[in-house]
Amino acid sequence: MSSKATFELYADSDDKWRWRLLHDNGNIIADSGEGYATKQKAKKGLRSVKENAPGAEVVEVEG
Repeated sequence: MSSKATFELYADSDDKWRWRLLHDNGNIIADSGEGYATKQKAKKGLRSVKENAPGAEVVEVEG
């Protein structure tokens, strides 16, 4: 059985638009990290992540 993730687009408490990626168990996997002035700009940021990072390299950083 595979899991399913869902992107949510929402307005925050400052009326900025944000997106977040939710696992089907409700945990947030990723988020926009910033608020966008318009819903359209938030959608553009979300689309950019979907299009440009499907094969993104994983780099381990020593802390």
